[in-house]
Amino acid sequence: MSLDLDVAKTSIPESGTGGGRRFSINLRQSGIYIAFAAIVLLFTILTGGDMLAPQNISNIIVQNSYILILAIGMILVIIAGHIDLSVGSIVAASGAVAAVLMVNHDIPWPLAVLITLLVGAAIGAWQGYWVAYFGIPAFIVTLAGMLLFRAVTYNILGNRGIGPFPDEVRTLSNGFTDGYLGNIGLGALGGADLVSLLVGVAAVAGIVVTQWRSRAGRVKYGQAVEPFPLFVAKIVVAGFVVMFVVVQLARFRNLPWVLVLLAALVLGYSLLTNRAVFGRQIYAVGGNLQAATLSGVKVKSVVFWIFVNMGVLSALAGIIFAGRLNQANPTGGDQFELDAIAAAFIGGAAVQGGVGKVVGAITGGLIMGVINNGMSLIGAPSEQVMLVKGAVLLAAVAFDVWTKRRAGASR
Repeated sequence: MSLDLDVAKTSIPESGTGGGRRFSINLRQSGIYIAFAAIVLLFTILTGGDMLAPQNISNIIVQNSYILILAIGMILVIIAGHIDLSVGSIVAASGAVAAVLMVNHDIPWPLAVLITLLVGAAIGAWQGYWVAYFGIPAFIVTLAGMLLFRAVTYNILGNRGIGPFPDEVRTLSNGFTDGYLGNIGLGALGGADLVSLLVGVAAVAGIVVTQWRSRAGRVKYGQAVEPFPLFVAKIVVAGFVVMFVVVQLARFRNLPWVLVLLAALVLGYSLLTNRAVFGRQIYAVGGNLQAATLSGVKVKSVVFWIFVNMGVLSALAGIIFAGRLNQANPTGGDQFELDAIAAAFIGGAAVQGGVGKVVGAITGGLIMGVINNGMSLIGAPSEQVMLVKGAVLLAAVAFDVWTKRRAGASR
């Protein structure tokens, strides 16, 4: 989650040369992290510190893991200028397929998981074909998919759930890493798993290296960078946050396996969007479709594959969700598409496309999770939770529009 903490970095090269302004803060990129910190602080105060308790932090991660997985795929779809309304139904259909394979037909869980992911890819390819090659707007195609794949789920499951799932699948959804090297003392904090702490140290080291390389690259090409003391302060704060979360998790039941999966996905997709040619093509398609076409980008292929990817991640989320409930049911994944879309927009995605980051989408998803969790801890009714989440989403999009107008007026 820490590859893109550079608040001055945008999804396209900056126009600054480094010779004029030496310090610039992109509110669009940094605002989400400030808002996240403020929301966590608010609920920490309102709950008397329960928000940051070890078990509660673990619950937030585990309970929102499938939304975070969907948010990773959704941010790519939105960056390319499209939308996917069908992911909740695909989650339900994928969970149903996995349940039938593992429970009804006793297929070994690794093979069943692989088949389920391939089914997700096929669903994504189906929708990607109509969007990319037939030219039907993604809103219409995925709206049809939302209805179609929910109907498929009902046809597979009827009005009953199927379970229980194998222990390995439940462990991936709800389980925790073992204390491989034992616990070490942390004074007043008690004991914590040494392996978990080493993972945290490695994550902090990764932050330092990636941020240092990013800064060095910007200096090399004459781009504006923040003053060195601010850069160091930013690294220190990020490192403290990572180690705090890891220590709290290690004090409870160690790292959730689903967090390990999420970390791998965030790392892989961050590298894809920041370093790979395909990732840059996604930004190009969403930023300026005509320019991307004239530049030789195979637009139809790019759009097709982002929907295939969305289908695979939806299937993965479906397996995680069904494993957590220990059964597949016809109503699974209901309204998940709304949470995933909200996470992407709250995390900094632009309505018009061309802008967004994987880490931003994860942060947006965590904001939604913290709001859900915090409102639950203070005993707020469900209608108030929906009210707050809707207000946060509206504020995020309004902030995006405001920053664009401000940037346009300053030119």
